[in-house]
Amino acid sequence: MSDEEHGQQSGETSQGRAPWKQYVTRGALLVVAAVSLYLLLPSLLDVFSSWRMLEHLEWGFAILVFVSESVSYVFLWELDRIALGDKDWFAVACAQLSGNALGRIVPASATPLTVEMLHRAGADTGEAAAAFTASTLLQISSALALPVVALPAILGGTPVNHNLVAAAYLGFAAFVLLLGAGALVFATDRPLELVGDTIQWLVNATVRRRKPVQGIPQELLSDRDFIRTRLGERWKGAVASSVANTGFDYLALLFALRAVGASPRPSLVVLAYASAELLALIPLTPGGLGFVEAGLVGTLSLAGVAGPDALAATLLYRLASYWIPIPAGGLAYLLFRRRFGR
Repeated sequence: MSDEEHGQQSGETSQGRAPWKQYVTRGALLVVAAVSLYLLLPSLLDVFSSWRMLEHLEWGFAILVFVSESVSYVFLWELDRIALGDKDWFAVACAQLSGNALGRIVPASATPLTVEMLHRAGADTGEAAAAFTASTLLQISSALALPVVALPAILGGTPVNHNLVAAAYLGFAAFVLLLGAGALVFATDRPLELVGDTIQWLVNATVRRRKPVQGIPQELLSDRDFIRTRLGERWKGAVASSVANTGFDYLALLFALRAVGASPRPSLVVLAYASAELLALIPLTPGGLGFVEAGLVGTLSLAGVAGPDALAATLLYRLASYWIPIPAGGLAYLLFRRRFGR
């Protein structure tokens, strides 16, 4: 559910309309998530069954997984602060963690809770909704652009050299390209027009329909303009924060692989991470739960990581990026309530 839809539904409810549609929508989302998780249960069980292998980790690198993921969250909060106009760190961090935690339990609930908490902290509801819409769009854009800008690093990666240092260099090159691409897209229209024209041509060439799809370039430019208007002159800092958020998340995966003693093909580690980022966007389960685990294990195996090591690395990475933030969000909510009230 988008922030605008949430605002519209809240307005309708306040005017006396029955909120049954909200419950039906959320119920349908829960059913779809339950069915998806049931189908992906074997992959999840394989990942969780590797927990005994965590006893043999190189704990120095395992700790760095959680440090990198924590730094990734700090850059995410900075991105949200920029979108909100330099809102208080404490309020932004608590609201994001709490909404993130709830969204991984109840689908489509993250943004409404986050916006409501920021309203309690003194932010205007409409401004908070617009800010988080812009922040989310920028994060999704980074995730979607990563596989494209990573292609030179993937194609140029040496398939024989099994070295995580090389994977780090390739990843760094991909994120430098991502940063440059983000700046270029904000500065000029032509790159987005080319991307939109390409997507539109592919859709019309591969999917038969009565009327051809039109207006994709204009939609992309409209979304870009909305983000740029919301961020104002600080769009450069927002792009840098979004890329850094993704970069430290990638570094956490590298440390997870090093912690289990894996030596994968560097070029395919970038591909594995990019695929995991895209799978996390699948709205059928909260945070892509099940899809990310299955996809990451598969792509890491293709990268030359042994099956047990791929399972253990995926479990360690997802503990830091998915599971630990859930109780952290509960704690953040209690701290927020202590400061701002219920």
